Amino acid sequence: MTSDSLRQPADGARIGPFYVTQGIHNLRDYGGYTTSGGGRVKTGLLLRSGQHMEASDEDLALLHALDIRTVIDLRGVSEREGFPCRRHPQFAAQVIAYDGETSNSPPHEGGGGTVVMTPEKARERMLAVYTRMPVNPAMIWVFREYFNALDANEGGSLVHCFAGKDRTGIAASLLLHVLGVHPDDYIAEFLLTNDAPTRHVLERQSLPRMGHYGRIDPEALHNLMGVLPEYIETYIAEVTRDHGSLDTYLDTILGVDEARKARLIAKLVA
Repeated sequence: MTSDSLRQPADGARIGPFYVTQGIHNLRDYGGYTTSGGGRVKTGLLLRSGQHMEASDEDLALLHALDIRTVIDLRGVSEREGFPCRRHPQFAAQVIAYDGETSNSPPHEGGGGTVVMTPEKARERMLAVYTRMPVNPAMIWVFREYFNALDANEGGSLVHCFAGKDRTGIAASLLLHVLGVHPDDYIAEFLLTNDAPTRHVLERQSLPRMGHYGRIDPEALHNLMGVLPEYIETYIAEVTRDHGSLDTYLDTILGVDEARKARLIAKLVA
């Protein structure tokens, strides 16, 4: 069986870029976008998702068939211990994770205390996540390791956090930027989270941990469980303010210099 056939399993049903899963939220391929150099980001190599604690046996078989060689787990220690990922019996991928916490208060968790979660409070809470992310030492470390692994390792990779939308969304967007994808396209990819057919999986995993909010307004729930354009725009604005450009941040903070950029393009763009 060829590697291409492994990455396109016959039983891996798709809805657009999303793989149909039973217990994994937001599993999708974030390749396929055109680049400024006239190429196209390869498909079948770059996967993203939420966490895998509730992955069914069928989900694990799908992940195994996708021939993923590297897993970048953006969650912190407490998330990994509280929501341990299920693995296929033949799982052999390298797993990269930070030995500590990567978020003071992950967006899927409550912030402590009884509050009324209005749409605006939900939006503000999420914007705070994106404002902190560029300067969070843990996220800087794990994003650097993400690029190191993509540069050094062969085969497919999967990057995920808890919900597969915020930390994971920025990781995917940063890589697509490096590969020459237009901002309009990688922001559109970021927003595809809102179309994931597995929102019920994320709500099932998250809502029991948010009981102190009481009833959450549907718009507030969307702001917490989905993504808005201003989330990624806030991240980019923070980086640009402090470093002048996203490219300078990638070079000086995340270790993606011109040589690494060229290697990633050669490997991941056809």
